[in-house]
Amino acid sequence: MTKMISWNVNGLRACVQKGFLDYFKQADADIFCIQETKLQEGQIDLSKELKGYFQYWNYAEKKGYSGVAMFTKQKPISVKYGMDIAEHDMEGRLITAEFDDYYLITCYTPNSQNELKRLSYRIEWEKALRNYIANLESKKPVILCGDLNVAHEEIDLKNPKTNRKNAGFSDEERAEMTILLNSGYTDTFRYFYPNAEGEYSWWSYRFKAREKNAGWRIDYFITSNILKDRLVSASIHQDIIGSDHCPVELILK
Repeated sequence: MTKMISWNVNGLRACVQKGFLDYFKQADADIFCIQETKLQEGQIDLSKELKGYFQYWNYAEKKGYSGVAMFTKQKPISVKYGMDIAEHDMEGRLITAEFDDYYLITCYTPNSQNELKRLSYRIEWEKALRNYIANLESKKPVILCGDLNVAHEEIDLKNPKTNRKNAGFSDEERAEMTILLNSGYTDTFRYFYPNAEGEYSWWSYRFKAREKNAGWRIDYFITSNILKDRLVSASIHQDIIGSDHCPVELILK
């Protein structure tokens, strides 16, 4: 069994102050991916705390912004940062690790922002990412995890009606997710729980959203369909605090 965790920590240094390392130890994942580290190289040293894990970091050029990391017990065959497209690789949003029988990508998808002012860039990113994944898929199956910044269906957020034209629930972003899934991928949480409601991974810091569970499910493990018979479980750990997101998990046999 391989246990994988993905968590948007919304600033790793802040999250470390709020119990990140306790959860990391308790989870004892084989692979632990994080997004939105908001770090530059040398701003945190977790070599002692993450003993037994290989560490891979991708930083944004802009300080205190974006950034992803992957911690894995097994050394990958190869590791790649970004997708070899300069325009998309400046913001530290992607790490791909190659293992024996799959590729694992930790991803922090760009937010379309207020009034969808970054939507056209976001759609370009989505297309580039799908091409990148398809290229990997031609060699071996792919697992994509992370904060994909979209609630795919109405069931995936508390207030779909009022959010229809908002970032993360625009028709365009949802359509891009549909295209990805229809091209041979499984949303693992929905595979196990097709009708589960109130299962969210992100809550606004405003309006006591988390207390009221007025959230969105925007953090995912998405796998090549060929891996379906290896899926053991998918879960969302809503009880874990420390960020405005909570960790999501996939167990693979």
